Amino acid sequence: MVEEEPGRLVRLRGRLDVHSVPDIRAVLHRAVDGGTGDLHADLDGTHIADATGLGVLVGAHRRAQRRGRRLVLEDVPGPVLRLLRVTKLHRVLPLSPASAAQVRMLPTRELLQNNRDVPSSMPRRAS
Repeated sequence: MVEEEPGRLVRLRGRLDVHSVPDIRAVLHRAVDGGTGDLHADLDGTHIADATGLGVLVGAHRRAQRRGRRLVLEDVPGPVLRLLRVTKLHRVLPLSPASAAQVRMLPTRELLQNNRDVPSSMPRRAS
């Protein structure tokens, strides 16, 4: 995680999960509080591993809104875009024009197929 342009651009890298979220939250909050206008979060090279990864983005988005700003997600990797679409967070979190166009290009059938391929932590029903 690097704040490239204080208050304007944050580059996030690696896994966004329960272990990394405290550090990511601190960087995002500092960036939101330290600038004006849109805050761009470059997500190229990130992987959202659990719900806390999504939660930190939603929390930073809400914090930005309270300060009259927007958190704009840029260079969002394909798997993260699919996760945002499946959870409908692509309707909540502002995306750069390029990432928004990629979300619109994702076919519904592909989303459903990819979700079936992901192992669930829930036990399977007996047949």
